[in-house]
Amino acid sequence: MKHILITGAAGFLGSHLCDRFIKEGYKVIGMDNFITGDIRNLEHLKSNDNFEFIEHDVTEYIDVDVTLDYILHFASPASPIDYLKIPIQTLKVGSLGTHNLLGLAKAKKARLLIASTSEVYGDPLVHPQTEDYYGNVNTIGPRGVYDEAKRFQESITMAYHRFHGVETRIVRIFNTYGPRMRLNDGRVIPAFMGQALRGEDLTVFGDGSQTRSFCYIDDQVEGIYRLLLSDYAYPVNIGNPHEISIRDFAEEIIKLTNTTQKVIYRDLPVDDPLQRQPDITLAKKLLNWEPKVEREEGMIKTFEYFKSLSHEDLFKREHRDFSKHIKP
Repeated sequence: MKHILITGAAGFLGSHLCDRFIKEGYKVIGMDNFITGDIRNLEHLKSNDNFEFIEHDVTEYIDVDVTLDYILHFASPASPIDYLKIPIQTLKVGSLGTHNLLGLAKAKKARLLIASTSEVYGDPLVHPQTEDYYGNVNTIGPRGVYDEAKRFQESITMAYHRFHGVETRIVRIFNTYGPRMRLNDGRVIPAFMGQALRGEDLTVFGDGSQTRSFCYIDDQVEGIYRLLLSDYAYPVNIGNPHEISIRDFAEEIIKLTNTTQKVIYRDLPVDDPLQRQPDITLAKKLLNWEPKVEREEGMIKTFEYFKSLSHEDLFKREHRDFSKHIKP
């Protein structure tokens, strides 16, 4: 039985990856410090003999006492509401955390896949975004703490690959959605669906002409799985190229939820990208991968999940106590 370590295991993406690798017959070791993760995402695995959980901050020294075949590094705040509150911790998990995991991969002779992001492209001047585009990122803007953490993560990963011969993979993840997203994490899908369920108007930032492309979680996990087992060490976009404006998407959500709210407009946040669409030519060629789940189908599944949440979860606002995670 092969062993895999998954950091950020209690997060949205991380928990689904735990499910997939257990299904594939792996012994999964999940790691999380719960700075943004939720233990409830792993409750269904606590009695599974092929799952072990370690509560740990990856920016601290990491060691596990078993052989590791693979490591998936998915530990990181991933929504603006989080990384704007904990900017230094966001930078540390992308730098120190990645360094620690590369060292672990080197020691264990394990293959490491890192979760990069479409945010490395910044507010792109090339559309759609291909892997050879270097990006347009404001290094000193408020979003730079996340963008640059991920860009550095890619750089140090490639340095370990070239200098130490560590087997590495890099996935650039575009907007992903599905069950287990945090309802109040600030991203557009849970934001719109939460507002609809609470009977609130839907908030669009800017004039709504900015675009996004949404990939359902099952498709994203399949792409990551194939990339990990591939022989390709350079970044690969995994996302859904079907682009939609936020204004049109808000109308889709109103129709889906059968609500009567109107759309209201607020100022666009600083450095918010105006276009986001992956070119997945490389993923199709290398991995024989492309998304299968249509947006309507995925949104229905996601909305059903949010509807199943408790009244307390639906109406609470994010007031997370980050103080215990803030270190000098």
